[in-house]
Amino acid sequence: MTSQEKAQQWLDSKAVDEATKKQIRDLQENNKEEFEESFYKDLEFGTGGLRGIMGVGSNRMNKYTLGMATQGLSNYLNKTFKEQGVSVAIAHDCRNNADEFANVVADVFTANDIKVFFFEALRPTPELSFAIRHLGCKSGVVLTASHNPKEYNGYKAYWTDGAQMVAPHDMNVMNEVQSISSIDDVSFERKDALIEYIGEDLDEAYLEEIKKLRLFPDASENDKSIDIVFSSIHGTGITLVPKALESFGFKNVHIVEEQSEPNGDFPTVVYPNPEEKEAMSMALAKGKEVDADIVMATDPDSDRVGIAIKNGNNEFELLNGNQTGSLLIYYLLSRWNDLGKLDGNQYIVKTIVTTELFKNIAEAYKVDCYDTLTGFKNIAAVIRELEGKKTFIGGGEESYGYMISDYVRDKDAIASVAMIAEMTSYVKSKGKTLYDYLIEMYLKFGFYREDLVSITKKGKSGSEEIKAMMTRFREEPPKSLAGTKVLKVRDYQKSTILDLETGKKSRLDFPASNVLQFFLEDGSKISARPSGTEPKIKFYVSVKGSLNSKDSFESDFAELGNIIKAYLDDLDL
Repeated sequence: MTSQEKAQQWLDSKAVDEATKKQIRDLQENNKEEFEESFYKDLEFGTGGLRGIMGVGSNRMNKYTLGMATQGLSNYLNKTFKEQGVSVAIAHDCRNNADEFANVVADVFTANDIKVFFFEALRPTPELSFAIRHLGCKSGVVLTASHNPKEYNGYKAYWTDGAQMVAPHDMNVMNEVQSISSIDDVSFERKDALIEYIGEDLDEAYLEEIKKLRLFPDASENDKSIDIVFSSIHGTGITLVPKALESFGFKNVHIVEEQSEPNGDFPTVVYPNPEEKEAMSMALAKGKEVDADIVMATDPDSDRVGIAIKNGNNEFELLNGNQTGSLLIYYLLSRWNDLGKLDGNQYIVKTIVTTELFKNIAEAYKVDCYDTLTGFKNIAAVIRELEGKKTFIGGGEESYGYMISDYVRDKDAIASVAMIAEMTSYVKSKGKTLYDYLIEMYLKFGFYREDLVSITKKGKSGSEEIKAMMTRFREEPPKSLAGTKVLKVRDYQKSTILDLETGKKSRLDFPASNVLQFFLEDGSKISARPSGTEPKIKFYVSVKGSLNSKDSFESDFAELGNIIKAYLDDLDL
């Protein structure tokens, strides 16, 4: 169907309001390029939901694309749970139009006789996950575009366990959404009687679960006197992070006030992404001003956290997601061990592109470590499979997301901020800094450095280039990189492990995914993973070296950076 034909469907629809129809006509007449972008395809409902630029059209986030997605989800819920009755939870973050979009989603759910628990104001994504389980809902939706630019909004759909959907439900919902061929198939007639507003009671229940995570409960007032700088980067973190820190006993919490007001325009940053130094700049300045022990910031929907610690020169240095995650795993397992809570029945989970340091730490404490494909829905799937059999301590992935305990089934920056603060307090009580703790971890469990290279190729030709790149690596994998032998190649799409020394292939018992991994003789790992929704490919590089002493850390770490560069040069990206 052409863009004009799609647009005509909207213009002919009785459900589409006149203001939207006027915008469509204006685009047709005055901005043909934007018109084409808005209608040349349908905004894709993927396994996690929707995400796109806001505006009119079938390829934009708006009332009608949201309505069609929610109608499809409603149809599947009503078919699946027809004998039980269905309830869902809805939340939204600080994005422009997020509250309006959340109400549209509530309209459609209730029009389909589905009860809605509706957060009365913006809330973090992990609290939505918690609410689904706490309230016994069958599903849930949060309106957020995570750390994307201000023009974007999104729609994440969750299942009964509080996790984003996995097979078979993800594909079944996608099929239901695709079967909604017209906006006129959507029921928008809201039934107010089916809406129950939720807020502070849920906050208290959620915060109570976070409080149970404490592993340093006997800390003195002096131990709790660390100075913490926190920025919510105009997002939802401001609603619960200060309360979570207070529940752990921390009083010296310095909020970056210029970024504390929720604002979908994100006026003080280019991207509201705590991975970026630019987005952390105000928090870092505040940290220097108050001589903080730790600086932290959360993204708009508060599922990811970035941190900065003081290095050996007393200057703040950003940690990457692998470093922060490894520190958390080290702290969790060491404290569980000190408190006598480890009995051999515990486990952690990481994704295949995350540092192997997680696994090394787990092995040292005789704790199982499971690998999954990228995405916390896959970590949650492991938890669901082992529920009632083993105890989940924590997990995470390199993209700044971490999960502690299993009351939430998605990455949780609220709990992570509280636990990072406790870790800082505990380490300081031992006369150390987090920088000391980081080096101690490397000395004990293995020395790694990671980097991520993301390559974007525009348009159809770009997609073909990326396919060709993956084909080349599959058919002619590198036998060595910068003089180091490549021993094995894991091909998750073909479910094979190739031993490059013997030429033998063995079966890789893992779900299929378009990912390649190269394992080197020195313990390094390189992963190639194309995006499924845009012409982009990511290379996750993890190199392993040797660290002889604390004094040589900076020079040895710099040398690992040189090795990463050499590996990437040899890959000829």
